[in-house]
Amino acid sequence: MSADEPLWASLPVPALVIDAEERIARLNPAAEGFLLGSARTLVGEPVWDRLAIDAPLEAAFGRARASGAPLFINDVDVGTGTRPPVICNLQVAPLAGAPGHMLLLIAPRELAGRVGQNSTVKAAARSAIGMAEMLAHEIKNPLAGITGAAQLLSMTLGAEDRELTDLIVSESRRIVALLERVEQFGNMSAPALRAVNLHDVLDRARRSAMLGFAGEMRFVEDYDPSLPPALGDGDQLLQVVLNLLKNAAEAASIGQGTIRLRTFYDAALRVRREGGARSLPLHLEVIDDGPGLPTDIASDVFEPFVSGRENGTGLGLALAAKIISDHGGWISVESVPGRTVFRISLQRADAQGKEG
Repeated sequence: MSADEPLWASLPVPALVIDAEERIARLNPAAEGFLLGSARTLVGEPVWDRLAIDAPLEAAFGRARASGAPLFINDVDVGTGTRPPVICNLQVAPLAGAPGHMLLLIAPRELAGRVGQNSTVKAAARSAIGMAEMLAHEIKNPLAGITGAAQLLSMTLGAEDRELTDLIVSESRRIVALLERVEQFGNMSAPALRAVNLHDVLDRARRSAMLGFAGEMRFVEDYDPSLPPALGDGDQLLQVVLNLLKNAAEAASIGQGTIRLRTFYDAALRVRREGGARSLPLHLEVIDDGPGLPTDIASDVFEPFVSGRENGTGLGLALAAKIISDHGGWISVESVPGRTVFRISLQRADAQGKEG
């Protein structure tokens, strides 16, 4: 028995090793139970004959294998042909020391909340958001009074004491801003869906970023000129892209680096939402050359209050994920040092009402 056999057998989630020919090379006992078969019968089988995944994972596997980057996909239906689909989170990573081989971890939703380093954080985050939505108004009112009182008090103080009142004002404003961002989860209106030119959204976001937080960044545009209009809310999509650009700019060393904006058409992605499956052929990407996401949070970056920055709120990407979900779209991330790709996938504007 190899040294890693006890660890492999003890993994609480289904785990498979996929070889370069997309065949099952190895699987743990949890995967045998999930696939309702033994390792003896499953090893050597084409993985996509055994797993029915409501996402174009073959293409994602190819990208991850070619780039050597891990891939995280959340909230996707996974079936086996002999059992109904269940909603799962997937993690894909190249297998060290085995060229062409990939490790696939499948975390069913009922397990996803119990495994992983951030499960306690997730539960606390959901509770905190619910509490903040109820109490934000009451909290903000006294904070406004504290801010005003500190500003009045500063008028009678010397320069040294004004540092303390300035600290009160700045921290009070920071708390108010945090509460307002939390409130957005409960108060954001449904998107006003209409035909949107994604290149217009990207150009507006780029111009705004270059005048502010990304003034020292270099932008590269890689647009598909034939891209048809997307079904979306232009203002909400602008908010999402601005957040992704801000993250990319903050990830760059001393504010310098390159951000690549890419759009392309790929009809392979279909996801299942309430009302049936739908095609998401329009894709936009925000790509940066920063250090990449910390490995301990990479699979949870769209969860509230999960942040890789010391003073980050962890709300920007969670709100972005909510907006894209409300659009019926898809947001994902692939990250290795030197290359982080946030990808948004949306419906065509002329697809509304045609799919089910």
